[in-house]
Amino acid sequence: MRSLIDIFDLSVEEVNGLLDTADDIIANPAKYSTACHGKKIATLFFEPSTRTRLSFEAAMIELGGNVLGFEAGGNSSSSKGESVADTARVVSCYADIIAMRHPLAGSAYVASKNASIPVINAGDGSHSHPTQTLADLCTIRRHKGKFDGLTVGFCGDLKYGRTVHSLIQALSRYTGIKIVLISPKELKLPEYVKYETIKANGMEYYETESMTEVIGDLDVLYMTRIQHERFASEEEYLRLKDSYVLDMAKMEGAKSDLIVLHPLPRVNEISTAVDKDPRACYFEQVLNAKYMRMALILKLLAEKDTEMPETDAEYREDLTCDNKGCIVTTEQELPHLFRKGADGKYRCLYCEHRD
Repeated sequence: MRSLIDIFDLSVEEVNGLLDTADDIIANPAKYSTACHGKKIATLFFEPSTRTRLSFEAAMIELGGNVLGFEAGGNSSSSKGESVADTARVVSCYADIIAMRHPLAGSAYVASKNASIPVINAGDGSHSHPTQTLADLCTIRRHKGKFDGLTVGFCGDLKYGRTVHSLIQALSRYTGIKIVLISPKELKLPEYVKYETIKANGMEYYETESMTEVIGDLDVLYMTRIQHERFASEEEYLRLKDSYVLDMAKMEGAKSDLIVLHPLPRVNEISTAVDKDPRACYFEQVLNAKYMRMALILKLLAEKDTEMPETDAEYREDLTCDNKGCIVTTEQELPHLFRKGADGKYRCLYCEHRD
């Protein structure tokens, strides 16, 4: 069954094809208005969402399809203890495709292995958010016309930011990309992302704690909020939450053709004064997300019988994942599977936590 759990589930050619389809949807919306007539998407959102849930629902409606689902885990049988695997099996009886958000890493993968319909990962904990990455790529290409040779800055929470990890992975497959990492030391990009994505692909990168130092070099600035829900310590969150604020004074030092992106929601990391600057593209990014999700729904429904390649994971009795944000902590009888990374260390298949 063809699903999208991670951005690497799509080849570069497939990503470019989705971008082309989105461009065609934007130019010719009537052409697609009945493309999913008689089809249903189930939006299973176990944690709060505004943009992503409504975006998927709007995408299916504009394709002529229908929507069912829930917007909080407390409104589902998970509140009674039902597993993700069983939920996926049950919902497969009612819908043609699933979009799922869940607070635990690996949840979408577990759903995809048990559903009999395609599953789209709409965000699994701090792990991955591939459809946000598709929206990011769409916005970049529509403004820059390319990916090769761009200097892309990521600012804020680079440790827990699943959108940051996914976009860096996607950009690693293009040439001449320079990555600039702007964060306090406590929220630096995880070493495994640097090792397995940036360094493994020979990408040039630079780390700094100063936005002002580098903003003039950037073609794209990807802002992120400091995510309260990812912190175990309230004290640590309060200390770091106001680390970076993009305001008009900083924008004065940027290129005239810079584009500013943000996966939203914004708290206070971008001044509202920046919204009026033509370089602010984060609300356009929201619209592009709908078009990319329309393109993705069409692709997965057309290719639903395509088999996904098996992972190279191993069952290891001598290893356990101690990440409290991993699906293995709650899912019934889930085998503890691990993959060996390029650095020789094993990582959990579900959340990529290191041994």
